[in-house]
Amino acid sequence: MTKLFGTDGIRGQANVYPVNAELALKLGKALGAQLNARGYGSARAVIGKDTRLSGYMLETALTSGLVSAGVDVFLVGPVPTPAVAHLIRSLAADVGVMLTASHNPFDDNGIKLFNPQGYKLENAEEEELTRLILEGELRTDHVRSDQLGRAYRLNDARGRYIEFAKSTISSTKLSAYKIVLDCANGAAYNLAPWIFRELGASVVKIGIAPDGLNINTNCGATHPEVVAQMVKDTKADIGIALDGDADRVIFADENGAIVDGDHILAACAIAFKQANKLTNNTLVVTSMSNLGLHEAMREHNIDVEVTDVGDRYVIDSMRKSGHALGGEQSGHLIFHKYATTGDGIISALQVLRLMKTAGKTLSELTNCMPQYPQKLVSFTVEGKRDFDDVPVLRDAIDRCEADLKDRGRVIVRYSGTEPKIRLMVEAKELQLVDRWIEKLSNAVKEGWEL
Repeated sequence: MTKLFGTDGIRGQANVYPVNAELALKLGKALGAQLNARGYGSARAVIGKDTRLSGYMLETALTSGLVSAGVDVFLVGPVPTPAVAHLIRSLAADVGVMLTASHNPFDDNGIKLFNPQGYKLENAEEEELTRLILEGELRTDHVRSDQLGRAYRLNDARGRYIEFAKSTISSTKLSAYKIVLDCANGAAYNLAPWIFRELGASVVKIGIAPDGLNINTNCGATHPEVVAQMVKDTKADIGIALDGDADRVIFADENGAIVDGDHILAACAIAFKQANKLTNNTLVVTSMSNLGLHEAMREHNIDVEVTDVGDRYVIDSMRKSGHALGGEQSGHLIFHKYATTGDGIISALQVLRLMKTAGKTLSELTNCMPQYPQKLVSFTVEGKRDFDDVPVLRDAIDRCEADLKDRGRVIVRYSGTEPKIRLMVEAKELQLVDRWIEKLSNAVKEGWEL
């Protein structure tokens, strides 16, 4: 059976299969059939989106499919992905849909699905939807006119999430801080500034003028150097760079240095342990996290659980074992007490609260782990071939591993959301990193004739 879902929903070039109106319509009908089969009476769906122009196309088609199957739809407009996860619970809905390609360029789009508890769907649920879409008839003509669903535009959706986000730091005031906030011209552009401003912070806003085509363009979490420079120019206390759907965040400290997810997780894990809030004394990260983070956690006697790359795997581990803190180097940070998915805004609020409680700057807080040299490069490739079927790459990986031994590591993997192969080399010596990233890159170019 053809695979529609990747590690983060359905994703691809907008208006090209599978991210087109035809499939969105079928997905709406399939979701309706799935909900009806489970006995959900008067089922409800929440649909949010980021600021991509193609979101209008997908939103309309998906709504039509759901309504034709008798499902009521709440349209909440441009909001962050974690806001959709929250609104599902707030509205007692049965499914949530976010139309976004996250950090990808505007030409891409995607469809993320959430269950009634605000978590991403299990693999089995995605496989069942795929079967219905590709093999089922998806007829809805048995639904009589008086049984059709209704579509509502929910005008207070932003306000609901704003109040929820503020509540996660209770009465903490941020009036002491000057913040540079980059919303990536994305889903948080008309929401995130209000949250920090209402908590008393002085906010310098950038990336708040979406035109449907400029999401993530030279801004946001994929270009943190922009917010870092602005912090220096404005003498701000902290820079906060969200991605297109605001489920990721990268920071800049008061000196304009970029601070990734590993440093934030290390600082928060140490603080949580000191406050007896680090459930199971465990931090959950992915295989991409810097070896320096693991070293810091050993020094503080904190256990580290490692998952595959992707925030869904981090969250799965946290749910199964009841862990409180986890995330990715790339900026997906999960404070499980408050969020069921990565949430850039809530993560930033928790960091600001920690800064205020500790009476420290961000650079002082995050100076808690060594940073091993690490380089990551990506190549667009056709076909995700087994590495054993690309001898030149297999040989390069084996030689790299033999050379690095306990001095570093290499990770070669395919992206779960884009047609790309990603190479990562990390070692205690930068010379080793540079040498092997070049050799591996040349092997990919030769293997795929790039």
